[in-house]
Amino acid sequence: MHPTITTLQDVVAKGREEDIHPLLARDVAFMPPTYWATWTGREPVAAVLGHVGQVFSDFRYRRVMGAGKDWALEFQCRIGDLDAVGVDLITLNDDGLIQVFEVVMRPHKSVGALRDAMNKRVMSDARFLKFREALS
Repeated sequence: MHPTITTLQDVVAKGREEDIHPLLARDVAFMPPTYWATWTGREPVAAVLGHVGQVFSDFRYRRVMGAGKDWALEFQCRIGDLDAVGVDLITLNDDGLIQVFEVVMRPHKSVGALRDAMNKRVMSDARFLKFREALS
């Protein structure tokens, strides 16, 4: 398995953006499951993933599939009292850093709970005003 994928499995559930940051390409693209938008750039993506790690509980990867640059990591977690399953679709760049990180999840009710929890966290994190302006 690629060392970036191995490390990602160890750090993503901890929600420590300082551990996630070095795994990301400078211009990484992150597509969340909660809305149709893309976060771009190492700092905002690490911040988003750090918050997600704080929202999820009982997070664990169930299966890891892939080789070379393309990986799919199936996970399960809880968001409050709701169960969820999902897949992290990851593409690495030539340097072995995460270039594209897309998340798909189900069920719909759990994705809605994730959206609500993330909105609350983002509204209390002043850095996201700057990051959101960069999205516009």
